[in-house]
Amino acid sequence: RRKLRTDVAAAFPNLSAEQLTEFIPNKEELNVVKMHSHKGEAITVYMNNRNPILFEIEKALYPTVYTLWVYPDLLPAFSTWPPVLQKLAGGADLMLPGVVVPSSGLPQVEQGTLCAVTLLGNRAPVAVAVATMSTAEMLAAGMKGKGFAVLHTYMDHLWEYGEKSYPPTLAPLVTDSAEKESAEDEEEMEGKEPVISFSTDPLQHVDIGDLSLKERDSCAIVMRKEELNENRVAETAEGANTEVQQEAEDSRTPQEQMDALFNQCFFHALKCKVKKSDLPLLTSTFLRSHMFPCCPAGQQLDIKKSSYKKFSKFLQCMQHQKILQVKELNKGVESIVEVDWKHPDIKAFTVPEGFSSASAAQDSKSEDREQVYHAPEIIPLYGVSTKMIPLFQESGHRKGSILSSSEVRNIVINYVKTNELVDETNKNFVKVNPILCDCLLDKSEQDEISNLRWDDLLSRCLERLQPLHQVTFFGQEPIVRKGNIEPIDITIAQRSSNKKVTIIKNLELYGLDPQRVANILQQKVQASATITPVPGTKDRVQVQIQGNQIHHLAKMLLEEYQLPRKYIQGLEKAPKLGRKK
Repeated sequence: RRKLRTDVAAAFPNLSAEQLTEFIPNKEELNVVKMHSHKGEAITVYMNNRNPILFEIEKALYPTVYTLWVYPDLLPAFSTWPPVLQKLAGGADLMLPGVVVPSSGLPQVEQGTLCAVTLLGNRAPVAVAVATMSTAEMLAAGMKGKGFAVLHTYMDHLWEYGEKSYPPTLAPLVTDSAEKESAEDEEEMEGKEPVISFSTDPLQHVDIGDLSLKERDSCAIVMRKEELNENRVAETAEGANTEVQQEAEDSRTPQEQMDALFNQCFFHALKCKVKKSDLPLLTSTFLRSHMFPCCPAGQQLDIKKSSYKKFSKFLQCMQHQKILQVKELNKGVESIVEVDWKHPDIKAFTVPEGFSSASAAQDSKSEDREQVYHAPEIIPLYGVSTKMIPLFQESGHRKGSILSSSEVRNIVINYVKTNELVDETNKNFVKVNPILCDCLLDKSEQDEISNLRWDDLLSRCLERLQPLHQVTFFGQEPIVRKGNIEPIDITIAQRSSNKKVTIIKNLELYGLDPQRVANILQQKVQASATITPVPGTKDRVQVQIQGNQIHHLAKMLLEEYQLPRKYIQGLEKAPKLGRKK
């Protein structure tokens, strides 16, 4: 800890002694985590209060965004436009045309200087980057080319390793008078002429996730003025000119059109279809049963064709705007738990022509019933464990590599053939070499077994790998979870007066809304159905319905929802049909 404090003091001389003690406390728990980046670089991460505060690459220390939110002036900061953030989080470096040049000038840095990247109007850093050239070279190059190599951003995997909090709102230290005047000019322009809300700059094709509707429009004006003044369009959008920008609303890219369609259906669903009593609402149900019906005729929502790529990222953007709150009930299972119905964006939204808000509200229940449930695709996967590394490292895999059963089979077969381990006298057997012995045999077996049948070899291999599974819900990206998927658990419990109740758990894991299942069952069997918390868990619920209803459940889950029987546990407890004696 003392050495770390010394290294931090040397790396960041701007920190005072008090700040240094607060940053690396004497008594609080400090954890060290080893991990690898996508490039294969070994990274050491220092954790405090469950948040990563520093990361070390090749003996160089770098602060995380969590640290920079506490000490925003730790590094020289360069501002960029809010739409650029999503590109940076996706792995892009910061190009100089995306850097905002204030009237007071850019901070003076040299090539290789560690810098912070902020968004226009907020001093809270959203990225950590290294300058690829000095300030003088940036200006000499006409603010063109790559300016910063980005190492870490808000919303990346390192940020997700912490508490996943959002950047605070920190006002700029100096408000320039010229900037004030330009802001006043923009407000006047908003009232006099239509605002172009889409830019032809590829860095700005994404939605502005952290601004209100009014702020988005004013930001679009600033972007257009900056591009015209600095002639930056030539660097980032070939053939773009002022006329194309003025017609941007009519000539949007397919990605921009899909973004706009998702925004329209999102606000339409919240305004006309979702009620407070529906919450908490599974995000998959919200997309399937509420947003899809709001899609205009002849159009189709496809998250992969949008700039978000994942529905969870789209909702994260909406949550950042404080329109709603999403909570993870289980790994990969998220629900909308709160909606700000008074949010100005919801209030300002008008239902498109061809839709009636009143009729939409009235028909929401019938539309819900019409929505077809699509059973998720579930694929068992396997992770390379520490014990199995020697067997898989020849094929280029390391600890934690994720493989399908067919990939495991091919790797094992290739290993056996490459090392000539097939028994010459009986090709149904494989000779056990020292690596196979250590990886696949128990200690008691190592002196006794010298050959294994092919099927025994493969089954032993799968048993000793870490079990994982991949779930793909309709219209969403695949989700990989640890362990084997828990089956839908159906049990019969006895209550007072010898009454029986049927309890159903784990519906959320298969994209089923427990409240909706309870409502359907209640109508089918004419019995009381309730939602109760699962004992001993947080944010997990179960359906409880009077009587032994396993026959009805089996018909619903197997025939209507087309779920495989192997993922349903407890169907054998159905009551035997026949006359009562």
